Amino acid sequence: MHETAQDLVDLQTLLDSSYEAAGPHIRDVITPARRMDARQVCDALVGMNLLTLATSTADGRPLAGPVDAFFFRGSYWFGSASHSMRMRHITRRPHVSAVYLPGEHLSVTIHGRAYPAADADPGMFAGFQRVCVSHYGDSWFEWAAEASYAYILADKMFTFWMPETLPSLTTDD
Repeated sequence: MHETAQDLVDLQTLLDSSYEAAGPHIRDVITPARRMDARQVCDALVGMNLLTLATSTADGRPLAGPVDAFFFRGSYWFGSASHSMRMRHITRRPHVSAVYLPGEHLSVTIHGRAYPAADADPGMFAGFQRVCVSHYGDSWFEWAAEASYAYILADKMFTFWMPETLPSLTTDD
């Protein structure tokens, strides 16, 4: 987990405000017992997560595809080829949605804006680079030279889990 105490507070505020603004269908599916708190989210999203990231074309059509992503400091960070359609879309229309869905036991849905990682605080970007190197090894620097990176600043974040299937994420302390 890479989050600071303030990151956890901010993430919990986002989770709570998203849930409070949710419609009746989401609240019927994501009952209080099936919500995750900020610490549980961070504990569940360790390592590389394969996200389905949706961007939009100039005429409003959604395009979704997979990206390797890391949950770092309370946001998802990801990369793609600098010349990819995904990164061109983000540059022109930064609104995105992303879903991490490793199975029916866990779902994290994010709606927000994607920002170039290079525009982030230099210390944050350096921390993200360390996460990438720890996962991919030093060869990541070769890939990084050909890629662009972004992070999602979430407006809404919804989590769903079935605690009975993930006992290591419960906080019975």
